[in-house]
Amino acid sequence: MSLVRVTAEQAELGERARAFVDDVLIPREEAAERAGGRLPEEDVREIMKAAVAARLNGGRHAPEHGGQGWSTVDYVMVHEQLGRNTNGLWWWVPDAYNVLAAGTPDQIERYLRPALRGDAWVSYAVTEEHAGSDPSGITTTAVPDGDGWLLNGEKWFVTSGDVAAAHIVVAVVEGHGPTLFIVDADTEGLEFVDEPLFTHTFPHGHPTVRLTDVRVPGDAVLGGLGQADALQQNWFVEERLGIAVHCVAAMGRLLEEAVAWAGGREQGGARLIDHQGVAFPLADSAADAAAARLLVHEVAALADSGADRKIVHAKASIAKLFASEAAYRCADRAVQTFGGRGYIRTNVAERFLRELRVDRIWEGTSEIQRLIIARSLERRGVRQVIA
Repeated sequence: MSLVRVTAEQAELGERARAFVDDVLIPREEAAERAGGRLPEEDVREIMKAAVAARLNGGRHAPEHGGQGWSTVDYVMVHEQLGRNTNGLWWWVPDAYNVLAAGTPDQIERYLRPALRGDAWVSYAVTEEHAGSDPSGITTTAVPDGDGWLLNGEKWFVTSGDVAAAHIVVAVVEGHGPTLFIVDADTEGLEFVDEPLFTHTFPHGHPTVRLTDVRVPGDAVLGGLGQADALQQNWFVEERLGIAVHCVAAMGRLLEEAVAWAGGREQGGARLIDHQGVAFPLADSAADAAAARLLVHEVAALADSGADRKIVHAKASIAKLFASEAAYRCADRAVQTFGGRGYIRTNVAERFLRELRVDRIWEGTSEIQRLIIARSLERRGVRQVIA
């Protein structure tokens, strides 16, 4: 029995999410894989309808905006289940980036509410060709143009950019610094210049978006001039914790599938799990999964307690670093457990092996997490960071 402290309501929320994953998402994984990540529109509507019925949409957004008003622990309880499915099918649960909550009433009405209903998608365009792990290298600019702004630049890896109704674009404003702008997808001068294929097969693409003299109105600024860094720090904490908890979920599913296989498969006159060469890697994966889960829940509880945000930031980096590295090890061991079957795309271990690789890269590579942690050890103190 886990000693992670959750309320009865939070436990019920987790079970509700688990049932949604088991009944709605997992049965569609293989079809999504065979279709390159894309599902028929009818399936997408059914997923969204079921997610709304299960009150899983909108997550941490405020109820008055159409969200659920979850605490961080609530969020973790749900995503510890959503991350159990492959092919990113959980992405169809209507939600939106947390920075949209900083919008004006009009922006919330036009962009946030529809996203939480599942009526529209909003992408987040940050990364550039020469500005990935180091956002200070962003060269996209926004200059005043009458009562509006002109945006110029190119953004890479814009998740959901291919289906988004609008894009949150990070651009530098002279005298203010990085600023967030909301750009409608049909704005003149905005174009897709590449739609790269990636290792995983997810519902949406991650295209390259170019902005050439894209004119937006003055009220397209999100959260105020020069506020991008402050808003994004909160976004990064949530995203890194989200990646970590999805890795925990993946490890749980991988262990369930691999242990069931190893316990029922015989080789050399004994079950696979009775061979140390199979059993020991599974035990190592269980240790990784248990440690990662405790880290994730500690960060969530700290965030809800009102702890120093810089300490929460550091601990979220620790959780993301450990969980993403551990999950990839776990997936590799699971593939080995299944043998040849583990190399078939209809096998959950094969899909997770491909999908988990990116968790060591996006929202800050493992190397960036190590830099954040090391600096926090020096600035905040070792006891504060690891206690």
